[in-house]
Amino acid sequence: MWSEVALPLWLVIIISCLAALAFLDRLLLPSVRWALRRRANKAIGELNTRLRLQIKPFKLTKRQVLMDRLVYDPEVLHAIDETAREQKIPREVLLQKVKRYAGEIVPSFSAYAYFRIGTRIAKRISETLYRVRIGFRNEEAFAKVDPDSSVVFVINHRSNMDYVLVTYVAAQSSALSYAVGEWAQIWGLRNLIRSMGAYFIRRDSRDALYRKVLSRYVHMATASGVVQAIFPEGGLSRDGKLRPPKFGLLSYMVAAFDPKGPKDVVFVPVGVNYDRVLEDRMLTSAANTEPGKRPVFGFNLFTFLRHFFRHVWMAMRGEWYRYGYTCVSFGDPLSLKQYVSERKIDFRDLPDEQRHAEIERLGAKLMDAVGKVVPALPVSLVATALLDAHPAPLSLFDIKARVSKLIETLEASKAYVHIPRADRDYAIEVGLRMLTLRHIVKEADGIYSANPADLHILRYYANAIAHLLPGVSAAGEIAQPEAAVPSSPQVGAVPAE
Repeated sequence: MWSEVALPLWLVIIISCLAALAFLDRLLLPSVRWALRRRANKAIGELNTRLRLQIKPFKLTKRQVLMDRLVYDPEVLHAIDETAREQKIPREVLLQKVKRYAGEIVPSFSAYAYFRIGTRIAKRISETLYRVRIGFRNEEAFAKVDPDSSVVFVINHRSNMDYVLVTYVAAQSSALSYAVGEWAQIWGLRNLIRSMGAYFIRRDSRDALYRKVLSRYVHMATASGVVQAIFPEGGLSRDGKLRPPKFGLLSYMVAAFDPKGPKDVVFVPVGVNYDRVLEDRMLTSAANTEPGKRPVFGFNLFTFLRHFFRHVWMAMRGEWYRYGYTCVSFGDPLSLKQYVSERKIDFRDLPDEQRHAEIERLGAKLMDAVGKVVPALPVSLVATALLDAHPAPLSLFDIKARVSKLIETLEASKAYVHIPRADRDYAIEVGLRMLTLRHIVKEADGIYSANPADLHILRYYANAIAHLLPGVSAAGEIAQPEAAVPSSPQVGAVPAE
């Protein structure tokens, strides 16, 4: 019984390693995980006391639990049965496909990744590239929003910087959940984006089963009060104008809305504008793509590095300027309960055709509200003045006179015009400097004129505020100006001028 047993050294090492792993797995790791989870929950509790819109339990639920809830959602299971019957595909095959879809869509939110990594990176990038400013926000209207509501920020899409900028600006209000496209499915970037609460979508998918899975996830997140941000245009503007809205995500959010339920859905229009859009030349060149064809945006590493090191060299010589101003404005919140009450409708009871029409009506209303809060910035103002006079050149005095008149017109129509340092002359000089440094505007002996080769770029920036002019709606149609836009107290972590 007590006789010795000789074992090879390699076997002893393997047994020892397995014993150590078993000890860690069964005894040590559960204790460590419990301690870390307890600490994380405490930190999130403290964070929620500072956030205007708290992080909801749904966002903190384990990813696998959310995936299981999504896969075995009654409507998803019904869709599986219907597809299996119509396409003669085994139910088990479709169930595996749904599990892949759920794994692709469901995020894995980490408060640490969002607030300690994501928002800090967003702040550093935003403030390095731009002078970030807040336009206006009706604090009184926001104070009336039920904090238990599902808040959805509806944003115009000018640049891929929108994700970074809005994350930074909203950092003191809540953690936003975005829908991002296939471009973010890059190794290394994918996990970071998912940990920040974003969910991936296939924008052009026509698979009915995939759309059902996506719609149920969006409905679950909305019904659970997750704060979300959507870009209804569905893509970047190629000519600077607001694009017609797409209604997919909006439909998923409101189609099953219960007007008598405990939770409201509140839409917040958000307008974003830039003195310089990073992708402006690429987007305007894509505007000439033949209708029906999707433009191909290639990434050239050599070109990127050449521009990057050129800007570093300019910064070292003191010749580099930030890309002007970027401004974010918030419109009045729109309560879905109030909207359906005024319209006397219930989306759930409407026939499909009528439901789609009502969703389009709501989407158009939201897009129009977004358009009205897009800030007018120096570059857009100067670009508009120069285009109005083109091909005639203008002196600096003429430009200032035209821009001042344009500012008065915009302010009379209740649009928000950002005037740095409350100095119109300075604002005009900033806008003009941005355009001349990029050779979009030529200067000779104090006379300025549009560069014919870059006229499309000038038009791109003028189009950003074209819909703000009296008599023109966000959709480019003739409309009557509506009620006054609220006052503009400064909010958030962004310093005001």
